[in-house]
Amino acid sequence: MSRKWLITIASACIVGLLVVGGAGYWLMQQLSAVSQTTAAKQRFVIAKGQSVIATAQKLKEAGLIQNAQVFRFYAQYKKLDMQMQAGSYELSPNMTTAEIAQKLTQGSEDIWVTLLEGWRVEEVAEYLDAQDLPEFDAPAFTELASDSEGMIYPDTYLVPRESTTQQLYTLFTTTFEKKVEKELSQEISASQLQLRQIIILASVVEREGRGFTDMRHVAGILQNRLDLGMPLQADATLQYISGKNKQTGKWWEQPNIAVKESTSPYNTYKYPGLPAGPICNPSLNAIKAVLDPIASDDLFYIHAPSGESYYSKTLQEHNANIEKYLR
Repeated sequence: MSRKWLITIASACIVGLLVVGGAGYWLMQQLSAVSQTTAAKQRFVIAKGQSVIATAQKLKEAGLIQNAQVFRFYAQYKKLDMQMQAGSYELSPNMTTAEIAQKLTQGSEDIWVTLLEGWRVEEVAEYLDAQDLPEFDAPAFTELASDSEGMIYPDTYLVPRESTTQQLYTLFTTTFEKKVEKELSQEISASQLQLRQIIILASVVEREGRGFTDMRHVAGILQNRLDLGMPLQADATLQYISGKNKQTGKWWEQPNIAVKESTSPYNTYKYPGLPAGPICNPSLNAIKAVLDPIASDDLFYIHAPSGESYYSKTLQEHNANIEKYLR
């Protein structure tokens, strides 16, 4: 082999080493901490179902990593991408990409709690008591929220594990104030009902309706009954009176027929008008249904086991629907 070829090969090797070395140096730079001196922590949230691509981009935007693509490739290479958990984390710019990626697999500093539409206060308390919330006290919450039935806003919340009973109650009720009282203020002002009446009726609609369109129709029917001075005759109010079934341990089960004779102010079979208060914490859709009901002459409704809803104007038509779809 000639001296010229040896020089060419040697030069190519040197260039190759420089390229590899340069790439390695660049990669090490991209994996390093954004700042060696800034230790201040910031709250970083991974939403439920959020992809590693979106997580990497948000980390970059927050100034916590050097390069979003490098973070994603590193997480995938180390098989950490499928281990990352939704939640809240305390991160700082002086953490390396490796440290941050590993941190996001170790569990959230906070926890997610989901309050379902149509739960009553006691159900909310039972649910929260079963979560990893060491400072939460179910009886205290039930007492605290006893006058706030209907205003414990159903939603998914990310809360610190150390949240107290008072803090959680305040979070749920202030969310109600924001989502309902403020954001629907114009609709509420235009309604013929006061806010408390709206929430009471919405709580009944929540338990009686099946989807937003049906909720609007049911809301219109119940409003027709109120206007005519007819009893609402809503089974959900009897379920509220009955409370938890002691045999099954469940709420909202079919009430005993004898409950129709109850003197409870929540008995809408015995007394016309709205029940004494909300029977559950309604969804935003139920509240919107009351604010914008479907206008009709209907006075009755049933929901068949198939899921279909049937409406009628007269008792005769209503009884015919019962025979046809419920017998």
